[in-house]
Amino acid sequence: PYEISEPVDVLKALDFQSSPEGVRKTPGFCTVRRGSKPDVAYRVTKNAQISAPTKQLFPGVFPEDFSILFTIKPKARLQSFLLSIYNKQGLQQLGVEVGRAPVFLYEDQHGKPTPEEYPLFRSINLADGKWHRVAISVEKKSITVFVDCKKKLTKALKRSDQAVIDTEGITVFGTRILDDEVFEVNLNFRLLVYLCFPRRIVCSGKILRKKMLAITLLLGCNY
Repeated sequence: PYEISEPVDVLKALDFQSSPEGVRKTPGFCTVRRGSKPDVAYRVTKNAQISAPTKQLFPGVFPEDFSILFTIKPKARLQSFLLSIYNKQGLQQLGVEVGRAPVFLYEDQHGKPTPEEYPLFRSINLADGKWHRVAISVEKKSITVFVDCKKKLTKALKRSDQAVIDTEGITVFGTRILDDEVFEVNLNFRLLVYLCFPRRIVCSGKILRKKMLAITLLLGCNY
């Protein structure tokens, strides 16, 4: 059984609404939406330095199985980290690298998987200057990526049994601690982390349907 939990809105938790340095509001994915206001996106530039204690985002235990959803338009041909989670020793445990060939970095309490075993998604290009809606779902020892509501790939995630992500460190947005490259991106008003895994995803209308959980995912501007 899966516990149903409210999602963590990462942008809200990192206080994007207050427009910190290097972040400004810009038109989002849908500039005209019937019956409601147009979307607002956040443009993140090179001088942005955004981080927070991980416990501020995830007050409890970080779930073993989880999903990350975001609507994004990276700068063309860029390759950099969208989100990074570090343990209290400063080691990166989880990272979402978005660009010409996305990478999912994950390292549990036993150092698994090794860097050579990180899942690579070379056939997916998110840095083409267009908006993309992305869902990354982790369950047990596999990771599945959906782009624009289409299942793209499922790959092995060679982590330990009962893998743990430490929440005593910090979460960094848009880069890694020692990286020179900073993510320049338009990010549509929400970056959500769901604390359960969609065992089966079916796209229909504006709903991404999950077993035991239904969540809104922007699929178009005409609703």
